[in-house]
Amino acid sequence: MRSLLVTGAAGFIGSHFVLRHVERFPDDHIVVLDKLTYAADIHFLDAVKDKIVFQEGDIADQALVMKLVTDHKIDTVINFAAESHVDNSIKDSSPFLHTNVVGVAALIEVCKKNPEIKFLHISTDEVFGDLTDDEPPKKVEDPLIPSSPYAASKAAGELFLMAAMRTYKIKAAVTRCTNNYGPHQASEKFIPTIIRTALADQHVPIYAEGKNKRDWLYVTDHTDGIEKVLETPWAFWDEKIGSGHFFNISADDERQNIDVAKTILDILGKPHTLLSFVTDRPGHDWRYALDSSSVRALGWKPQVTFEEGLKRTVEWYKQRLAK
Repeated sequence: MRSLLVTGAAGFIGSHFVLRHVERFPDDHIVVLDKLTYAADIHFLDAVKDKIVFQEGDIADQALVMKLVTDHKIDTVINFAAESHVDNSIKDSSPFLHTNVVGVAALIEVCKKNPEIKFLHISTDEVFGDLTDDEPPKKVEDPLIPSSPYAASKAAGELFLMAAMRTYKIKAAVTRCTNNYGPHQASEKFIPTIIRTALADQHVPIYAEGKNKRDWLYVTDHTDGIEKVLETPWAFWDEKIGSGHFFNISADDERQNIDVAKTILDILGKPHTLLSFVTDRPGHDWRYALDSSSVRALGWKPQVTFEEGLKRTVEWYKQRLAK
């Protein structure tokens, strides 16, 4: 039986991880720590609320994290907690620095004092910056060149963790994923925005010409990849390299934003004339793509096609918005 502290698990990806983990590993003890910001909803965890311990709080509160680790004999920390909206980070980067940098540093301090703990940090493809159309997908060892304040804060958190692996020998691993989609995602994100505005027969906003490319990964495929890393002991400390490992998780399914929007409109039976092109945001990355061979070598591969995942996502939001 493992004892897991899962941070940010009332949010999008974290809630799916907990729901799926409880189903697969019912004997594990799970403690959820979440600040319950705008992007979180504790009701996402209703199906397992009697099988987990929930604590409202901030990962930057080192004393609180230490108490949870001590009281519950935590052996694994999985950090989903993050401020993640790029547009918000452009308006004000302060919350991103607090959670994505100071928060990660606080978790590192706890792990320093509890060296038996395994620390899995969930990051993003945005730390690499963007690619041109003819560049190959980013590999785990490629340099970090973030474009937005959000991406810079996630890259900074990774660098703190890399330094902690070397300096303090903490047992840690990092996963970076491409764009997730699925139920539970915050309403201002790209796919939920398309669904929400289309259902209301409002103009569907598309930055510039909508030709920016993203690699779309269904959320439970992502959490399954995370589970593969958790099951790999050497992922957290490899004597050969004197560090833990980094893993890229992607579906290798790139699509232009405009094509994603049109597909959603087709599923909803809405006309493409709802599409409305708006001024591009500052520093908008052109294309993201990851080489996922690192996690595929562990036996992982995506199970949900984009078409099926999008249908599931649209149906969930239709039901939620109808309430």
